[in-house]
Amino acid sequence: MTHTRALPLALIQLEVPPPQVVAQIGEQPRWFIDALQLQPDDYVIVRPHLGDDLPAFDRVSGAILSGSWAMVTDHADWSERTAAWIRGALEAELPLLGVCYGHQLMAYALGGKVGDNPQGWERGLKPLTRNAQAHNDPWLADLPGEFQAWLSHRQSVLTPPQHAQVLASSAQDGCQILRYSPQALSVQFHPEFTREIMRACLPAGVSDDGTVLSGEDWSRELLRSFWLQTRPQPRAQAQGA
Repeated sequence: MTHTRALPLALIQLEVPPPQVVAQIGEQPRWFIDALQLQPDDYVIVRPHLGDDLPAFDRVSGAILSGSWAMVTDHADWSERTAAWIRGALEAELPLLGVCYGHQLMAYALGGKVGDNPQGWERGLKPLTRNAQAHNDPWLADLPGEFQAWLSHRQSVLTPPQHAQVLASSAQDGCQILRYSPQALSVQFHPEFTREIMRACLPAGVSDDGTVLSGEDWSRELLRSFWLQTRPQPRAQAQGA
């Protein structure tokens, strides 16, 4: 019996961190690779800012759009090209997960408004609240009503796309999780972060503002839920087989 090889997950890296961050913890794809314990055949890295072509929708199992030190409102050519690809990916029903900049870019690409957060920079370990509408969301079924996550962003989704569902919020940001379709979701926080990554990303002298609560890392569970959605699903065996 032959097995079909699973398509790789696209890790879409959106620009590069500052050199001092790269020296400490590497670039964005490494954080997702480590968080999901991906093997080399599990993923492909795409770097639009270096001129890489965005993947054909039938060549990848899904895509994670990373965070960035860039700003969506700068409308860089590589960012606008990725936004156009996001619109096509949604039509093709490709599983998508946007994180931080990727969250904002997905919202912008699909008709939302992105800009500077009027409540300032949100960074460190912060409490988030799951909205009532998230109760039946398949990726959020195990997410508690209150949970903590790592955040580091100056811009936010100020107005979500018309048909997007807002599924979580924080004191400083009303759009922490957005659901666009059964296959597409984005989060303002960083489910791939560890405390080491958070500290490396903060400006010198700035605290990470948090003590991790005991219990499961709920935001990491959301990341795993997305990854599992992109994997081939085993077929149920027939009765009596």
